[in-house]
Amino acid sequence: MPPDQTPSSQTRLASGHFEVKMEPQPAGPETAAVEGSGTQLGRMLLHKRFDGDLQGTGEGQMLTAVSDTPGSAGYVAIERFVGTLHGRTGSFVFQHSGQMDRGAQQLAISVVPGSGSGELAGLAGRFVLRIENGQHLYDFDYTL
Repeated sequence: MPPDQTPSSQTRLASGHFEVKMEPQPAGPETAAVEGSGTQLGRMLLHKRFDGDLQGTGEGQMLTAVSDTPGSAGYVAIERFVGTLHGRTGSFVFQHSGQMDRGAQQLAISVVPGSGSGELAGLAGRFVLRIENGQHLYDFDYTL
C-alpha cells in the first residue's frame, strides 16, 4: 500500500539524522552543587535541525543533574518539533527522560499525548536516537 494510503492505526517508521546545539543557560541558586553530594544541576536550551523522514526544527529546554560519580547523570527535556513527518505538516512535542549510571544509558523519548497539530494531530510515538561516528541518527515509530 502506498505511504499516503497507509491505515492510520498502523505503526510506521521514520528514520534520518539531526544536528543539535545545546545552549547553557545562566546559573541560578538551584544549579549550585547539592551540599555533600557533588551533584550539579543545570539548564540548557535545545536547538535541532532534522533531516530524513522528519524535516524541520526542534526547540526545547533541558534540565540536567550531573553527579560526581564518573559517567552518572540524569536529564529531562521538553522539545517542540515543527515541520513535516513523511510529508505531513504540523507540530508536536517530545518528552525526554534519560539517565546514565556509570556509563550505562537509559533513554525514553515519546510524543506528549494530544500535542500534535495540523496534519500531525493525533500523533503518538516513540523516538530512539543513536550516535554513530559522531552523527545523531533517529528511528521514530509512530501511529497517526
